[in-house]
Amino acid sequence: MNEQLDAIILGSGQGGKPLAVALSDAGKKTAVIESKHVGGTCINEGCTPTKTMLASARVAYLARRGGDYGVKTGRVSVEMARVRERKRAVVGSFRTRSEKRLESAKNVELIRGQGRFTGPKTVAVNGRELTAEWIFIDTGQRSSIPDVEGIRDVPILDNVSVMELGELPEHLVILGGGYVGLEFGQMFRRFGSRVTLIHRGEQLLEAEDADVAAEVKKILEEDGIEVLLQANTTRASGAVTLEVEAQSGMRVIKGSHLLAATGRVPNTDALHLEAAGIERDGRGFVRVNERLETNVEGVYALGDVNGGPAFTHISYDDYRIVKSNLLGGAKRTTRGRFVPYTLFIDPQLGRVGLTETEARRQGKKIRVAAMPMSYVARALETDETRGLMKIVVDAETEEILGAAVLGIEGGEIMSQIQIAMMGGLKYTALAEATLAHPTLAEALNNVFSHWRDEA
Repeated sequence: MNEQLDAIILGSGQGGKPLAVALSDAGKKTAVIESKHVGGTCINEGCTPTKTMLASARVAYLARRGGDYGVKTGRVSVEMARVRERKRAVVGSFRTRSEKRLESAKNVELIRGQGRFTGPKTVAVNGRELTAEWIFIDTGQRSSIPDVEGIRDVPILDNVSVMELGELPEHLVILGGGYVGLEFGQMFRRFGSRVTLIHRGEQLLEAEDADVAAEVKKILEEDGIEVLLQANTTRASGAVTLEVEAQSGMRVIKGSHLLAATGRVPNTDALHLEAAGIERDGRGFVRVNERLETNVEGVYALGDVNGGPAFTHISYDDYRIVKSNLLGGAKRTTRGRFVPYTLFIDPQLGRVGLTETEARRQGKKIRVAAMPMSYVARALETDETRGLMKIVVDAETEEILGAAVLGIEGGEIMSQIQIAMMGGLKYTALAEATLAHPTLAEALNNVFSHWRDEA
């Protein structure tokens, strides 16, 4: 016999978990079905553990730089088991709080298991049949395995298993030059591993402007990472032996560990979406409209599984859209929302709005303000001068269209620019503001004194 509920949520990520609490507060009887960990990718396998480990890597980096500041230090070594223990503790605390929040919600039942559709409004789990008028899919993504001959016969790490290493890799080889590959590459280099990063594209971070990507590559190489661009891995064998068609010709690269960071796939294959008639795109992501509705009435998809920008804050905004519309009678959509993000290499890359390339492709008349971080007093004082700031301005309205801040606390500076963009401020509001000295924010005065010739 079917159990009738008001709502079923498949997955408990940064969209599904707060939605469950909101539905509970609205008196809706809700089941949350979770096949793995409460909290989703972010707190279990993504943001929380990686940033915790990156903090350890930065301490190692600064310790080795002690002499630059007149501080004498001894030999620096890293205990990977201790780094892992610290990461596990932080993740555990986040996960426990999330679980307790769900378990304390009076109208919510947390069900551990793999849910699957048996009809448009029916989900089976652990021998039970649940029916609801509202169903929300929030099952996220997982790492994909690159299409390389022999790679399934080679020990391969992904973003989850690489964080469980108890010993430092002697030579970590990374396939992929996106966010995951760059963050882990710099992290393990700072821990003490030799790192080789192999990327098929012409530049790292393919969505970024070429000058920003080039500066990122320069920083990684300064840290001792070997970066191979336009490099096609044709075969994998042995412990870790890769045959790579590089710009210099065919190379054989031997490493101790291999990390695959070439992309992610949606967790939709076990949901039996076809039983409910729910459409997926060619990559397996659940198709949704700008209100996050699938083609089946009453069924929604939130977060990474719907193929939108795969960021925690976007998943959370998906929750806010659905909550406002279903519980608040609003008509919110994803149209025109800001998609800021920060790449947590060191220095950070904060990005919001249009790149210069995108703005020109759209035929906009623009001005570009750009300067190196070595022009920023606070960066000089802290000896953290690597990187650049770049802001794209509409030449006619003088409003800010986008920005990239590659520098110390680049994500924080980018967020200040985003706030100005949200308020529709002209760039002059920042250029002429009285900002405290010496702060990193003060760079927002100075950058607009450095316009490029083109307009």
